[in-house]
Amino acid sequence: MYPGLRRGDRMRCGHRQRSGRSGAAFRAGIDLFIEDGAYTTVAAATAMLMVLALLFSAAIAVWSAGRASDVQVSADASAMAGANVVSSYHTAATVVDASVLSLGLTGFAMAGVGLVGTLVPGAQAMSAKTIDSAIKILKMRNSFARSASRGLNTLEKSLPYLVAANATRACAAQSTDRSAYTGTALAVPAASASEFPAIDGDQIDVDGLEGAAGELEEVAADLARASEETARAKEQAWLADCGSDGRNMQERVGKLSGLPESLNPDFASSLTWEPNVALDRARAYYQWRYDNDAPEGSGVEARADAAARHAFYEFAMSELKDARVSEKGGKVTSTLELLPKNTEEMRATPLYTDASWPSSSEAGGLTLHFSASCPGATGPSGPLLPLSAIDSGGARECETCRFSIGDVGKVPAASTSIDNGFEYHLRAFTKALDSYVAARQQELDLEAKAKEQAGKAGDAFAEALSALSGKRPRIAPPGRYGCVAVVAASGSETPEEIDSEFAKAALVPERGAVSAAVLAPDEATRENNVLSAFFSSLEERAGADGPVGLIDGVMDLWGKLLVGYGDAADGLDSAFADLTAGLESWGLGPVASWLRDVLSGAVSALDIQPVDMRQKKPVLTDSSQVIARSDVPALGDVQALVRSLPVGATDPAALLQALGYEAGEYIASMEFTIAEIPLPGGGTIPLTIRLRDIVGALGKEGSP
Repeated sequence: MYPGLRRGDRMRCGHRQRSGRSGAAFRAGIDLFIEDGAYTTVAAATAMLMVLALLFSAAIAVWSAGRASDVQVSADASAMAGANVVSSYHTAATVVDASVLSLGLTGFAMAGVGLVGTLVPGAQAMSAKTIDSAIKILKMRNSFARSASRGLNTLEKSLPYLVAANATRACAAQSTDRSAYTGTALAVPAASASEFPAIDGDQIDVDGLEGAAGELEEVAADLARASEETARAKEQAWLADCGSDGRNMQERVGKLSGLPESLNPDFASSLTWEPNVALDRARAYYQWRYDNDAPEGSGVEARADAAARHAFYEFAMSELKDARVSEKGGKVTSTLELLPKNTEEMRATPLYTDASWPSSSEAGGLTLHFSASCPGATGPSGPLLPLSAIDSGGARECETCRFSIGDVGKVPAASTSIDNGFEYHLRAFTKALDSYVAARQQELDLEAKAKEQAGKAGDAFAEALSALSGKRPRIAPPGRYGCVAVVAASGSETPEEIDSEFAKAALVPERGAVSAAVLAPDEATRENNVLSAFFSSLEERAGADGPVGLIDGVMDLWGKLLVGYGDAADGLDSAFADLTAGLESWGLGPVASWLRDVLSGAVSALDIQPVDMRQKKPVLTDSSQVIARSDVPALGDVQALVRSLPVGATDPAALLQALGYEAGEYIASMEFTIAEIPLPGGGTIPLTIRLRDIVGALGKEGSP
């Protein structure tokens, strides 16, 4: 049953039939719209009017809803604009810390290689310049750190205003002819909690390092001169043994003996030659001569000369038997003595004083002979006598062989006087060896002194380097938890395009919206990280010879360490290893090698925490979560906050004041330079925040 239909009523053509007069009237009314099952003209007209009314009413409703939602879009854009300022500051602060740290690392890498190079012969001049450059870079680092600290602190105090200014500009940009938007963004929290230990902390002790380096340079200069003198003396000994063109010990042995090449080696340079080579050569030579010498005739005189030579060779073998050049405990010693060169010098040897010659009792008395087989030995054999017995009157010279100290003395006399004799070159070697030993001893004494001073320099280096260790900065500026945007829109009337008689014109009243944005990390890659944009700008301003383009220079080193800011400790370790490896071609001495190991240990032990290189980008979030962490009292009542906005205002300071928000001091200049990054090669690169983009002034757009 249909509602209102009573039992007994009849239905016809979609309506119920009533009896009586009332039924007839009802039917007459219905017939205006429906007649014989079809719609009348009145019905069609009424339907069209209703459709038009509904259509225009819907258009007005859609337009009104759109105006209401637009204010939320404006609030979202304002929140993102405010958070973008915090993101820019985060990038700027990271670049500042990267520059401070990398300048320090560059200075220490250069200082370390300069200290090691100070002890490398031939590299002192270059090393002195390297140390000077290192000290300048470290001083630049200290100066830059101080200025950067002031700049960052000033900028952080200004961030609440900058956030508000950028948000206000973004909000105003959403306005149209029919609707004006007024709003700003509040940094949450308003207070900073940033910590920059590497910037605000102790400065690098440049004076201590510079003083230690200066003292090491003085000792190293003395050591270098001693090393040069040692090298000259060693070269002279080498020349006498096998280095000089023409005749030398090696050449004479080859001519005067049958020794194989293995016992008579040749050396092309004194750098690879050692003095004991000559001693081994001389021992082998005299042994061969002793074993192979024979009389040059059958006469008594020839046999006596052979006996004299045999005695001299045996004496030389005994003198050379234990001769050695050795270094032990910082002392260098040589046990080689000059062989006698004539009869006079022979009298000071055992050849003159040792009783080793036969004698016989002759009519004239006790007589000394070169051999018991001497034809002059006709009497009974006597005791062995020294050659000195003839000079002292204890024995007489044999009238047949005439053998005396003069016969033995003439053996080395001729071969020592002219360069065709082996003894000539052996004597030159022995004298050069004495000079070498004296020079080498002085060098060893200075090495000990240099090592002591190098230890002090290493301690100063490690102490200064410790200023770079410790935790990395905590970048926690105002707005670190997000930015809350509050936007109000002016009232709007229905546009003429949709205004009609079919629907009453609508007036959308003033309205407001709240939004929030926070910073979210973006995955870091080589092309996308917190320093990539900075490097693009750096290359443009520094040119092709800038820090990332110069090869084998200070700027290249600084650029590499700046690139490696994310893991600075490994970067410094690698850079120092590469630089000191370059010194090895010069020939690292023991003290230089020791200092290199000491400094490498200090570098490897440096505690520098890795840095998060991910960029922080604004994203929208639930405003309630940001408001919950706010230190701004005004955010306690968001609705009241929105209502307090003076619609139509465009001054960020006025808006903040209307919201009861203390932004503190803000920067009025159009550009603000946080700090000027000093270039080791000269000049600076300013790290500038262009506020013209934030406050809406005309000018070329840029980014921090």
